[in-house]
Amino acid sequence: MNVSKKGAPAAAIVAALSTLACCLPVGFLGAIGLASLSVWARQYSRWMLLASIAFLCIGSVQLYFRKSCAKRRTASLVLFWTAVVIVILVALFPQLVATLIAR
Repeated sequence: MNVSKKGAPAAAIVAALSTLACCLPVGFLGAIGLASLSVWARQYSRWMLLASIAFLCIGSVQLYFRKSCAKRRTASLVLFWTAVVIVILVALFPQLVATLIAR
């Protein structure tokens, strides 16, 4: 699997999940450190969501519209569509996803 094919979906997942940093309940020890992160993440949550969508667009172009000799691998497709589902869930149901991650 080519690094560029799995890099964009992975970056989309990280960007989408980082928008949830403001909503996750944290433990006592990590609360102080994550408090500043959640304040910062809340300010840029829309930008990170837009970055996630941009990374997914780049990934889809690389997977479906790039004409190369190599065949698409199943792992690339699974990672890409997992990223799409995660970004959609984070965009539509952020509190639900944050609650599921916190458990």
